Amino acid sequence: MTDTNWQPDLDSHPGPKYLALTRALREAIRLGELAPGAQLPTVRDLAWRLHVTPGTVSRAYQLATQEGLLAATVGRGTFVAARAPRLGPTQALFQERDLSDEPWLVDLRSPQLPDVGQGAAFSGALQKIGQGLDAAWHDYPSQRGEAPLRAAICEWLSDRLLGAFGPEDIALTHGGQNALLLVFLCCLRGDRPVILTEDLAYPGIRHAARLVRADVVGVEIDDEGMLPDALEAACRRHGAQILVLTPEAQNPTACRMGAARRAEIAAIARRYDLQIIEDDCYSITESNLPTLHAIAPERTWYVGSMSKSVSAALRFGYVVCPSGMGEAGRLTAQHGFFALARPVSDLALELLESGAAQEIRRKVQEVFASRLMTAVNALGRFDIRWQAGLPFLWVPLPSGWRASTFARQAEAEGVLIRQADEYALIHGRAPHALRIALAGAIPADRYASAVATLARLLGHPPSDMAV
Repeated sequence: MTDTNWQPDLDSHPGPKYLALTRALREAIRLGELAPGAQLPTVRDLAWRLHVTPGTVSRAYQLATQEGLLAATVGRGTFVAARAPRLGPTQALFQERDLSDEPWLVDLRSPQLPDVGQGAAFSGALQKIGQGLDAAWHDYPSQRGEAPLRAAICEWLSDRLLGAFGPEDIALTHGGQNALLLVFLCCLRGDRPVILTEDLAYPGIRHAARLVRADVVGVEIDDEGMLPDALEAACRRHGAQILVLTPEAQNPTACRMGAARRAEIAAIARRYDLQIIEDDCYSITESNLPTLHAIAPERTWYVGSMSKSVSAALRFGYVVCPSGMGEAGRLTAQHGFFALARPVSDLALELLESGAAQEIRRKVQEVFASRLMTAVNALGRFDIRWQAGLPFLWVPLPSGWRASTFARQAEAEGVLIRQADEYALIHGRAPHALRIALAGAIPADRYASAVATLARLLGHPPSDMAV
């Protein structure tokens, strides 16, 4: 039956009308005012009664449907969804494609680190750690015990223009993804908070946002990153609390934000009281530009990890918190997992203090520099975007190619790549482009052959492709 009497008071929910209606739907379902199976008013009927546009109601219905609150049936209408079990997964567990049965495929989807002696370095470090085990290894780890590692991270970041910071400003995490979640937990408030990010962005942002029940809104970018005018418009429209962006090495477009643009972004964040997460996990060493943390130290959370430079298996990351917020960041970490596991923290400390981590990073950069030269030489006649030190390229496709068609054809010829729509947000539009990783874990000759295959495909788009 249609619940014709349901008419929410949107004035009691701040923010844009479509978000207010989404919140009202969520609240009515939670309180039992709208029972499972109840049919909702039509879009036009509810729009007329609430004095809003049909587009406002349609957008709210769409968001609530994506959350699983509503179910839409063509020809019948929109209904409150049946209640799902309180426990259990809401989506399938992500499983990376297993290529062991497909050895002919060359995987250029992710920039796997080359083997430059990590195993030997880790083995030596663990043997040294094992010689000094004491009673502290029988107890819970503590934030106090991580102080030497935080000091080592300050030295690790000495090639970045971060402004004034010290060990007291750092919180340690289980990788960059965990660092994102830690900042979300530390900063977000209220029901369905809003996070702004680039409209092509690392998918982990939306996955972490889902865990804290936040909405993610994409902001338009150009060849220098996020557009200030688009950011300001999004701030006025959505009342966001956090801005996530990658000014140094944008993933996936490989663009870099200039100093003037960074200053503009920081000024807008101050004007609208946004907390900034500066994701620098693809850090390029010895940057000559000030970070957002240096420009806006009172609101910027600088996130990094060793996953892209030393070892992804280590699962070690860090957050340089805003001035005076280090204790808040560490408290959030403490509430989540006490502190890093001793094997992880002690290994990371030994690698940093011995110089092994710095030597591994240097060797990794050498391999990626060689792979980049191979890729640029093969693909240079096309419109490619790249940065020295960055382990991937961005390739807008020539006229005649669509990203999905190119990806299928590339796989048919033995090469796996990521297409742009894997980085687009739910409501975003993706260009016909692809990201090519400078995969360091495969032999150089196989890598060169795979890049040559992509160059050949790029130069021969399908003759019957509609454009």
